[in-house]
Amino acid sequence: MADTVEDAIAAFSAGKPVMVFDSDFRERETDLLWPATAATPAVMRRLRQDCGGLLFLAIGDEIGQMFDLPWLQDLHTNSDLVSENPVLAHLVTNDLQYDSRSAFTLSINHRDTYTGITDRDRSLTTSRFGELAGELLSQGISGAAAFEALGAEFRTPGHIPVCRESPGGLSSRQGHTELAVTIARLAGQIPATMGAEMLELDGDGALSVADARAYAKKHNIPMITGADLLAALGLEE
Repeated sequence: MADTVEDAIAAFSAGKPVMVFDSDFRERETDLLWPATAATPAVMRRLRQDCGGLLFLAIGDEIGQMFDLPWLQDLHTNSDLVSENPVLAHLVTNDLQYDSRSAFTLSINHRDTYTGITDRDRSLTTSRFGELAGELLSQGISGAAAFEALGAEFRTPGHIPVCRESPGGLSSRQGHTELAVTIARLAGQIPATMGAEMLELDGDGALSVADARAYAKKHNIPMITGADLLAALGLEE
C-alpha cells in the first residue's frame, strides 16, 4: 500500500524522516527530509552519504519575515548592488526551467562552529536555528530584537543554504521548499525542515521514483508526492 500524508505527518511529528517527490512537472526529484530541530551529526551524515544532493534548510515565510531574510534573487538584482558589482547584471536568474523564482536566501553557520562543514557543525547550525526560530515565534518577537537574537548566534555566509518559502506557501509555489515546510506545519513542528535531494549513484541524475520508493521501503520511511500534499490541503497541482 502507498504511504499516505497521515503516515508522513505521524513520522515527522515524532522527529523521524519523510521522503517527498515533487512532481513530473517540476524538478522531478525526491528529497529526504527531517525536522530541523531533529538534526544530529548522524542525520547530517545520512543526508550527505545517502542523498548526494545539496543539504539545505527550508524555512517558513513567517520565519523569513521575522528575520527579514532577503531572497538572493532579489538581493542580486538590487540596483544599488548591481551598480557597485556590474557582473551581477550578467548573472541574473531568468532561465530556470522549472520555475520563475529561486527560494534561496542567505547561507549560515552557527558562531560556535569551526569551518561549518563537518557533520557536527552543520547539525549544530541546523538544529539551533530551528530551536531559536521556534522560541522567537512563540514569544512573538520580531524586528530589531529578532535580528539581534539571530546575529548573536549565527553568521553569514555559511555552510547551510537557507531556502525561504514563498508567501502563500503551496497556493503560490509548489517547490520542494514549500512542500518541506508544509509537512513540518502539519506535523506540529517548527516550520523549518532539513533535507537533501536524492541522486543516482553516479550523480548524473535525480534518483528514479522506483529507486526512491525502494529506499523508502528498505528504511521504513514514508514517501509521498507533492500531489498527495496538495490533495490533502484541497489544492490543485
